[in-house]
Amino acid sequence: MSPKQTSATEPAKRRRNSDLTRENIIEVATKEFADNGFAGARVDVIAERTHTTKRMIYYYFSDKEGLYTAVLERSYREIREKEKALETEGLDPVAAIRALAELTFDHHERHPDFIRLVANENMLRGEHIRKSAALSGLGAPAADLLSQILAEGQDAGLFRTDVDALDVHMIISSYCVFRMANKYTWDALFGRDLTAAESREHQRKMLADMLSAYLRDA
Repeated sequence: MSPKQTSATEPAKRRRNSDLTRENIIEVATKEFADNGFAGARVDVIAERTHTTKRMIYYYFSDKEGLYTAVLERSYREIREKEKALETEGLDPVAAIRALAELTFDHHERHPDFIRLVANENMLRGEHIRKSAALSGLGAPAADLLSQILAEGQDAGLFRTDVDALDVHMIISSYCVFRMANKYTWDALFGRDLTAAESREHQRKMLADMLSAYLRDA
């Protein structure tokens, strides 16, 4: 490779390395904030686990709050991107609403750190989410998709008309978050593991059945 070619590729390589470093920091920080909350999380621990320094972390994220906000933004963006990518074209409204409920069920099960992050941010009364310009618009894809499915179902006479997208979003989220957030207390009180493999398909179907039955009950 000629010196000219080398000089041309170096900036791109540095950008890739920088992006990888940033993503690695966010990945490790997600676990640290999920386990310990904003106040209890330690940037020193994140630096050690990412083989970087606090100075490097602050270079990317300004401070601890900036890092925490970046973690929240990525965590919410992941579920919103999955919702946007959901293929509902060709599905009738009942099948579409079931597919969306099942997608949320699967995502929350696979991302328990997301549930803990949401719980921690609620304990802080949504302080950091309110400050984030990126997060302020991340609720729209879910609401837009739900509004579209609801409208199609209502126009076809399949769905009740006294609910809106956020009502449905609350039903889906309540079920999926409860299942993950309360697994330990539920097991201690009732001796049932809410995330047991043998119960998974039953619970997943129950959510979709419950939601579709409610929407069709005029």
